[in-house]
Amino acid sequence: MQDVREWTSSLVRLVRRHRDPVVVQALRSTAAATVAYVIALRLSPEPAPLTAPLTALLVVQVTLFATLTTSIRRVNSVVAGVLVAIAFSLLVGLTWWSLALVILAALAVGHLVRVDEFVPEVAISAMLVLGVTSVGSTAWARIVETLIGAAVGLACNLLLAPPVWTEHASESIEGLARRVRKLMLHMGEELTGGTPVERAAARLHEARRLDHDIADVDAALRQAEDSLKLNPRVREGLLHRVVLRTGLDTLEICTVVLRVLARTFTDLTKEREPEPLFSPQTSALVQQLLGEIADAVVSFAVLVTTDVSVSAESAESRLAAELRQAGTTRDKLAQLLLEEVQRDVSNWQLHGAVLTEVNRILDEMDTEHRSQRLLEELDRHTRAQRERRSRWTRFGDRLGAPAGLRRNREDARERSL
Repeated sequence: MQDVREWTSSLVRLVRRHRDPVVVQALRSTAAATVAYVIALRLSPEPAPLTAPLTALLVVQVTLFATLTTSIRRVNSVVAGVLVAIAFSLLVGLTWWSLALVILAALAVGHLVRVDEFVPEVAISAMLVLGVTSVGSTAWARIVETLIGAAVGLACNLLLAPPVWTEHASESIEGLARRVRKLMLHMGEELTGGTPVERAAARLHEARRLDHDIADVDAALRQAEDSLKLNPRVREGLLHRVVLRTGLDTLEICTVVLRVLARTFTDLTKEREPEPLFSPQTSALVQQLLGEIADAVVSFAVLVTTDVSVSAESAESRLAAELRQAGTTRDKLAQLLLEEVQRDVSNWQLHGAVLTEVNRILDEMDTEHRSQRLLEELDRHTRAQRERRSRWTRFGDRLGAPAGLRRNREDARERSL
């Protein structure tokens, strides 16, 4: 029986690995490079046309959108490098100083033709072509192989839909939310006793390090957004992109406010050391409030990364309940802080700052606030798409409509105005 369970679990892990975007991308890249090499063997005069599989490997990016945007730059970089090598081969041979000039000229040409990240490929192509004996034939063979590799890579992404990276982006967003929750819980736990200044400063540095996590999550989200563009496997790509992007923007604002809150605690610790930051009753309530907000942050991340409508409704209901509870605790804390300020007005600015920062986090995660922002972003993207379509329509009218018809349209437009 145990052997059956182990075999079943192994099968489940294997199926999950086959669905992993990394595994899917590796298989697609291998297939594209192999097909490109087979085709190049028949069409290229070179005995080992490795430029074709190399180009296919680089052209088959993780998303179809990236493939379409990088294929042209990739081909341009190789062709530019080959032309530089041909020009130098007609003037000088291969020496250390000519190699240096070729590299310098190729890098300069790469920036001039704006191949962006493929600028080093211009120099690589120039060196490879310059280093062979029969420069002319090899140069044209390299161009042919590059075109073959680019065509195969593009066809691979058109025929075999690239993987969608939204799951990876969702995991990154939820991971960020859990790190924020962990930090908030630690900050709340340290309020019960006398917090040393060094420990409060350490929490502040930890909050600042969340900026690096934001950058990593943003990179994963950009990859997911590209994977949703022009992908036939995705029906509501715009909605997914907007939901994830607005969710990350909200979490980023929360991390910024959390960093300010950690700075407020640090300043308050410096002012009150060695005494506790708050009274025992207030400290317990602040700890409770931070715990409730921490749970709400995770629920918010789960909400923005949930695709199924039923699960999304459940996550939204849970988030709304947690925010209501946190709002109730916040009101109690406001009353206690007011009483403490009335007894001792020396640190009233810092006490008010704590309440202000807590309110800002709760307001950012409010469901109505999120829905309003989501609608605004969808409207903005829809207007942008409509404007792009109208520009293409006007351009097509100018190209296809006769001059007399265009004049009649313009006259009708002027009369309508």
